[in-house]
Amino acid sequence: MLSAGSWGTAFAVVLADAGTDVIVHGRRPEIVEAINTHHENPLYLPGITLPKPLTATTDVAEALAGADYLVISIPAQSLRGNLARWAPLIEPHTVVVSLMKGIETDTGLRMSEVITEVTGVPQERVAVLSGPNLAREIAERQPAASVIACHDETTAKTLQAACLTPYFRPYTNTDVVGCELGGAVKNVIALAVGLATGMGLGDNARALLITRGLAETARLGAVLGADLLTFSGLAGVGDLIATCNSPLSRNRTFGEHLGQGMTVAEATAATSQTAEGVKSAASILNLARRHRVEMPITDIVVALINGTVTVTEAATRLMTRSPKPERYGP
Repeated sequence: MLSAGSWGTAFAVVLADAGTDVIVHGRRPEIVEAINTHHENPLYLPGITLPKPLTATTDVAEALAGADYLVISIPAQSLRGNLARWAPLIEPHTVVVSLMKGIETDTGLRMSEVITEVTGVPQERVAVLSGPNLAREIAERQPAASVIACHDETTAKTLQAACLTPYFRPYTNTDVVGCELGGAVKNVIALAVGLATGMGLGDNARALLITRGLAETARLGAVLGADLLTFSGLAGVGDLIATCNSPLSRNRTFGEHLGQGMTVAEATAATSQTAEGVKSAASILNLARRHRVEMPITDIVVALINGTVTVTEAATRLMTRSPKPERYGP
């Protein structure tokens, strides 16, 4: 497990509870020491007791030695640089699993595409896990489910068995594009929902943003070859609902700060952890424009983050668009 952050640690708990041996790599010696000595990650999951078999190390080579699975949960924009260093340590049989939900800046690549390009690991050994997975709830062993997507169904099923617990139910899917896109775009929609919440708008406005956000996600997904049914499942609407409605969501929280009048810099400092939608919004919009797909909510979120519209102008622009038929396809 390459990440001692909140989601990386939470998924390490799932794997350990499923009977899988887990070594977590952490950059900070104090976190590694706390995991090994006190069975707790006090910075990211304070108060959660970690399984005793779960251990940690600051040595990447030690974490990857003999690993059947390399699970990565780091900020999306730092993936390429880290992979360039890690690639020589990945063993020929290792399956690389992405927990990341973002689109790479400049290239517009999904995380699985970055992994394949940088490491040379074939698609059949790259899996993604996506769904309504708020880290703290999972670390508390509250019921949750997710989707494991891989081009190779056997690989997905093997990973499914490695992380199945009484409280965590993984499903399998071969639609990698749909699962990754749903996970990336929902962060941007959650920013918009948080913005509306911070402005004091009500449930109607939030429902509007969630449903129309799902529509623009599906439009882009259809053009990129995703299965539209994926967006009606856990990796689509499921993840969207959890991220847009929960105060545990970093992206929703970031949007709330903006709606309450904070600048992007102030919201970044107040949120403390990475809100992937802030970095990925422009990449998603560029991808949509390249394929001539209209994504109005994403467009306005990008303009707000870039400072080209105010909070009030953003809300006005959303509600004064020309009337259209409701549709979810391309």
